[in-house]
Amino acid sequence: MQRFILKKKNQITLIIAIFIVLAYVSEFVFKNHEIAFGSLVIASVMGVLPIAIQAYQALRVKVISIDLLVTIAVTGAFIIKNLEESAIVTFLFLFGEFLEQRTLNKTRSAIKSLTEMAPESALKQMENGEFIEVEVDEVEEGDILLVKTGAKIPVDGTVLIGEGHINEASITGEPVPASKKKDSKVYAGTILENGTIQIVANRVGEDTTFGKIIELVEEAQDSKSEAERFIDKFSKYYTPAVLILAIIVWLITRDTEIAIIILVLGCPGALVIGVPVSNVAGIGNGAKNGILLKGSEVIQDFSKTDTIVFDKTGTLTMGNPKVADKEIYTNKEDDIDKILSYLASVENESDHPLAKAIIEHLGNIELYEVEKTDVVKGGGIVARVNGHRIAVGNVTLMQQEKVILDEQVSADIAKFEANGNSLVLTSIDGKLKVLMGIRDQIRPGVKMELQKLKKLGVKSLVLLSGDNQGTVDLVANELGLTEAHGHMLPEDKAAYIEKLQAKGHIVAFVGDGVNDSPSLAIAQIGIAMGNGTDVAIETSDVVLMNSDLSRLPHALGLVKATANNMRQNIVIAIGVVVVLLASVFLSEWMNMSIGMLVHEGSILVVILNGMRLLRYKLRYRKSKMELKTTNN
Repeated sequence: MQRFILKKKNQITLIIAIFIVLAYVSEFVFKNHEIAFGSLVIASVMGVLPIAIQAYQALRVKVISIDLLVTIAVTGAFIIKNLEESAIVTFLFLFGEFLEQRTLNKTRSAIKSLTEMAPESALKQMENGEFIEVEVDEVEEGDILLVKTGAKIPVDGTVLIGEGHINEASITGEPVPASKKKDSKVYAGTILENGTIQIVANRVGEDTTFGKIIELVEEAQDSKSEAERFIDKFSKYYTPAVLILAIIVWLITRDTEIAIIILVLGCPGALVIGVPVSNVAGIGNGAKNGILLKGSEVIQDFSKTDTIVFDKTGTLTMGNPKVADKEIYTNKEDDIDKILSYLASVENESDHPLAKAIIEHLGNIELYEVEKTDVVKGGGIVARVNGHRIAVGNVTLMQQEKVILDEQVSADIAKFEANGNSLVLTSIDGKLKVLMGIRDQIRPGVKMELQKLKKLGVKSLVLLSGDNQGTVDLVANELGLTEAHGHMLPEDKAAYIEKLQAKGHIVAFVGDGVNDSPSLAIAQIGIAMGNGTDVAIETSDVVLMNSDLSRLPHALGLVKATANNMRQNIVIAIGVVVVLLASVFLSEWMNMSIGMLVHEGSILVVILNGMRLLRYKLRYRKSKMELKTTNN
């Protein structure tokens, strides 16, 4: 029976609300006192049942919880026929629990999603030299495996034979496939987009980088579930104190009514609802502004954040490489439109992200028929277009095509690389015609949003990325970040965050990919971009909908205001209870009616105070330097 009642606690809360509304409508609209009285009786009895069961279960493990005080106080209010108080307090208490349960419980489906992404099989070389498909659990260190185009890399290993491009977004978060050849390292869970390779297994099963991602997420979620709510800590002392006070008064005066009055006035109605109201109002404001805050613990921890760590791709940058720099080398006889049409025609044959960036950049342009396409592994594409030999690729391909790169071109290449670009060169009949620099673009307005974070009290802004250090430094310098570290695998990011935490920092991590999930879970606050992976969103504590980083300063300002509002409500609630209890002994004017009026008034005050958060807006004053930059 106890299990059934607790299981239906949310439905009971809804039924109580309906009966309370029915009672007030009957009383004030239809003047039907009998229905009003009966409705409040039903609401009180139904409401106190799950609370009393929770109090009993706590007592069985020798814990005096706030549930016990609420149970006794509600029962006392019921005995002295203050049914409005008993019904409303039970509803507020149960509704507060419902809100916390809804926002604080974290789903385990993130772990399931991660597990489903892990490779299940591998082509293993047997003693006779043939490759046979086996379950990935059967692969041991030192085994030689064959990986074909489109397949997942089953283990962490080293390339023995072959070349290809591997999409490592699940590990590094970077959108541009990494070129792999002999002696290159590969990671489980990444995808071979083209080519065929043989690898030797270095780490298998849970020891792989992908396996460690899953393990780190599990460990971090388990550790977070141990956090205690402030109200529970407070009730450890408050509840026994009020009970003991009531008993002492009864022993001295033998006046049962005064003892019940103490319990009723001591019932922390405003305290019970004060924190949830602030919490819900803050969450509601966040939702209205595209920010998902997952509970009051998140609000408290986030409000104390002094360090924010960012992933680069998809967070500070757009996550889609685009043409950023371009040089065209022509003479008077050249038709520039035709040169670009040849380039677009060749790149239209490729699914490579760099090719897609070029097609997008060139837009609606005339295309020619492409003949004799030859994909050069690790180099690019060579093809015949309209009778011309077109080569599109990197510097190595140009050298193979014996294309002359004079001093001007070499200087341009050096400049493009210094800007963090991936290079795509185009030659026609052995002569260089186009040089393009392609890189991930910094999100518009990010620099100003980071300045807002600093003004909100964030002391350190750190960038951790799987990209090369040069590109990471360029982004960090442009945005004015405190630190920047490249070549970081997921386990490296998680370890760095733990190092910051060991120094006493309250760390928030912002990311969007599967590779970010361990860091999102380990940081005190994990912040996911809304267009990121399901795993990242479920593992996180805060979600910025539509991947809008401009919402982050609002989120931080909002949680600071919400945490402050919670403290205000706690002070109001405790202060009122102290005054009421003191007045029972120190004044002659204090009676049940006045006490209840003040008690209900305090509940109204904390509710109105909490509701102010619904109108919260981040007020940000630009510095003189920022105003000057904007005006220019």
